[in-house]
Amino acid sequence: MHGVDPGCITLGNGSNDVLDMVARVFLSPGVESLFSQYAFAVYPISSQAAGAKLVIAPAREYGHDLDRMLQMITPKTRVIWIANPNNPTGTWLSRDELLDFLTQLPDHVILVLDEAYFEYVQESDYPDGTAWLARFPNLIVTRTFSKAYGLASLRIGYGISNPDLADLLNRVRQPFNVNTPAQSAALAALEDQAFIQRSIALNSRGMQQYRRGFERLGLDAIPSVANFITVDVAGEASRVDQALLREGCITRPVANYGMPNHLRISIGLDEENDRLLATLAKVLKPRFRS
Repeated sequence: MHGVDPGCITLGNGSNDVLDMVARVFLSPGVESLFSQYAFAVYPISSQAAGAKLVIAPAREYGHDLDRMLQMITPKTRVIWIANPNNPTGTWLSRDELLDFLTQLPDHVILVLDEAYFEYVQESDYPDGTAWLARFPNLIVTRTFSKAYGLASLRIGYGISNPDLADLLNRVRQPFNVNTPAQSAALAALEDQAFIQRSIALNSRGMQQYRRGFERLGLDAIPSVANFITVDVAGEASRVDQALLREGCITRPVANYGMPNHLRISIGLDEENDRLLATLAKVLKPRFRS
């Protein structure tokens, strides 16, 4: 798998489970956990549970400001968390940006590269973090079967790292954390590359639907390479979310991420995307009349 020895892999009950293992192994009271503004909520949750100090780097255009993150590293920094693409904004980092960051990272800092949305990215200079594992012993890459593979309810993900780090993670891993149906489904999913290609193509088409639709509605969306797009609904996110819900459309408010004006909208089938856009236009119509 990924051309690595099985001793480099840590299985998790979803990749969230692996992220939590990282926190339990490397974080404790008196050390620091560094992540970006608008970072995935599990990073602060797991870091706080381990007693670490939270250090939040200001975002740049809703994404990671790697230069600022480097400046914020101290002797107490133990783990840096980077999602690429980022959740909930969908922004991404290029191969050159991340490689430059890794080469400047002190040896005492573990970098967790969360690639939950890896399969969806089409950009040619988007990196595969697993290619750097042999070069950077302080790198942990996490992946999941919950997104492109469609196995979210079965809960299975994994981390890849050098054997020494994987050994530490597996020491705190619950012995029965991944159930047999999830393991069987994951193996079958890896064999079904035709499904993955259809999923990626559907996602790319849906992304274009949403971009065109938001442009027609005069709404600003954050450029995304994931399977969702986060859009500014002009200060009405809570009201719009509730109105959409009454019409049977479920979106994700992101006020808890410090984005009270935005909704994160997942990409679905063509007809589902059309329905969401039509319903959104209906919900926003009173605002346009005023």
